[in-house]
Amino acid sequence: MARGSVQRKPTNVSARPDLIAEAKSLGINLSQVFEAAVEQSVKDAKRERWIEENRSAFDAYDSYVEKHGVFSTGKRMF
Repeated sequence: MARGSVQRKPTNVSARPDLIAEAKSLGINLSQVFEAAVEQSVKDAKRERWIEENRSAFDAYDSYVEKHGVFSTGKRMF
């Protein structure tokens, strides 16, 4: 979904006044920066949670490969 078509909710955020003033003087859209930063933080947190939730499967696979090797062991031609 395109960003422009999503309804926005006003939110209060606190930041250093000097930083806000400098960003405004440079024409930086704080709403866009905030949204992009939160979007990236959510994506990162979901990724980390997924990795943690699946850690036992990764560990089991690593143990299997250590014991049995990968399926293509001995079949590579390079």
